Amino acid sequence: MTTNENEPTGGRPVRRRALVIGGVAVAAGVTAFGVGAAFGSGGRSPIVSGSPTAAPASGSAPAAPETPASTAEPVATPTPGFDLAAHSTDDPESIWVVVNKLRTLSPVDYVPADLTFPDVSFVNRQPMRKAAADALVPLFAAASAEAGLALAVQSAYRSYDTQVSVYAGWVSSRGQAGADATSARPGHSEHQTGWAVDVVGASGACALEICWGDTAEGQWVGANAHRFGFLVRYKPESTPITGYESEPYHLRYVGTELSQYLHDSGIETLERAFGLPDAPDYAPGTSD
Repeated sequence: MTTNENEPTGGRPVRRRALVIGGVAVAAGVTAFGVGAAFGSGGRSPIVSGSPTAAPASGSAPAAPETPASTAEPVATPTPGFDLAAHSTDDPESIWVVVNKLRTLSPVDYVPADLTFPDVSFVNRQPMRKAAADALVPLFAAASAEAGLALAVQSAYRSYDTQVSVYAGWVSSRGQAGADATSARPGHSEHQTGWAVDVVGASGACALEICWGDTAEGQWVGANAHRFGFLVRYKPESTPITGYESEPYHLRYVGTELSQYLHDSGIETLERAFGLPDAPDYAPGTSD
């Protein structure tokens, strides 16, 4: 929506959200960079499987995400001292803005005013909102200091125009249904808000794949992201709510107050936290 709509490779769509390399929109057909390049790995540069800059595989059949049984995720209940109305869920400038298949950014071509580059390792150098960038630095530092893990940014801010190209590539490759299963339509991507980031590990193992959640890096990020104000936005059990497959690498910055509240309460989606409708599908007539 995530913003991280990767372009498909192989038989199964790996993920959403194509990347912008060096600030330039990458259309379908550009070869992927290896994760190892971000770490200067002395000639050993593993290729990112299913990299967002890889061209869509021709002839691949549309593949919709497997939808788990209805989630038992709790609905938010008032917590003494915590105000769920403290920030807008509609204003794109808000740290709590909710973007999904039913909620379009307004304006649809919104561009954050305070984009900056976090002082961390990158695979693709892309900016983020300043508060998110500032929070990402200590998260990466803690992963290194506490667990000896090296992380890098694979994808961060992506513009509306970039998403137009990305989504069109998916439709061309997999058709409308396949595209909607794996890519956010323009104006519906969290990456456009500047609050979202996709992270990978130094080894490149399972980069931008569901299996990244089983790696040491993915396990650590999943257990600790909330300490730094981030939410793992798309978990397996959340598919009936968000309409997207698991993305253990896709982090959404919401600030430490809300991230800690969600962690402590067991609420795993912004939709449930703010009492918003589930958004597994686009509303009829939604522009693509």
